[in-house]
Amino acid sequence: MIQELEDVILECDLPQHGLTRGDIGTVVLIHRDGEGYEVEFTTLDGETVAVVTLMAAQVRPVHRREIAHARELAAAS
Repeated sequence: MIQELEDVILECDLPQHGLTRGDIGTVVLIHRDGEGYEVEFTTLDGETVAVVTLMAAQVRPVHRREIAHARELAAAS
């Protein structure tokens, strides 16, 4: 089970939050024994992009031998 403060990988695009599948976030709260999570997504320099409530199927744990990939955040409209 995913724990608080654990990094997770987004499994779907969330364009309303500027997030795309594969973005890495940190679980800040667990809902109903893992049915959902509050996840904070930040830039590499620590700026919060979004804090989003997600269902368990929308995120997954980080797997061994994965590599992070950086992308530029789109400008806010």
